[in-house]
Amino acid sequence: MKPVIALVGRPNVGKSTLFNRLTGTRDALVADQPGLTRDRKYGEVTFQKRSFILIDTGGLSGEDEGIDANMAKQSWQAVEEADMVLFLVDARAGLGAGDEFIAKQLRHYGKPVIVVVNKAEGLTPVMAAVEFHALGLGEPYSISAEHGQVIPRLIEHLIPE
Repeated sequence: MKPVIALVGRPNVGKSTLFNRLTGTRDALVADQPGLTRDRKYGEVTFQKRSFILIDTGGLSGEDEGIDANMAKQSWQAVEEADMVLFLVDARAGLGAGDEFIAKQLRHYGKPVIVVVNKAEGLTPVMAAVEFHALGLGEPYSISAEHGQVIPRLIEHLIPE
């Protein structure tokens, strides 16, 4: 059985961009407007001898009303289904209260979590990730989903041969 990996994070951190990059598709909608992804979207990733199922989710905003509550429910359902979670954060926006809230919630699931610092192009990996150590979820992994930077190493890190 293939491992299942869920992408979670605040709105507009690049979850759908990473989903499209890893699956080699344009199945996930991508725009600068938050709230475009609402339901879970599944895709298959194959890289060299590695293969897994990836779940794209809507952004977790911490709101408990209306569509935000429904998106959050879908996101947490993806976490329940997953064997591992990629928690995407935004290097340009920096660490926010929303990130801390998500990290706290993820701890309750007891699943392996990798903090992926996206939008790190032009930054050294150490500088992009430094403040995200405060989340207490291990060593953050800096990438650029849009430009494809460090994506092969990320996959190798997720699914060792």
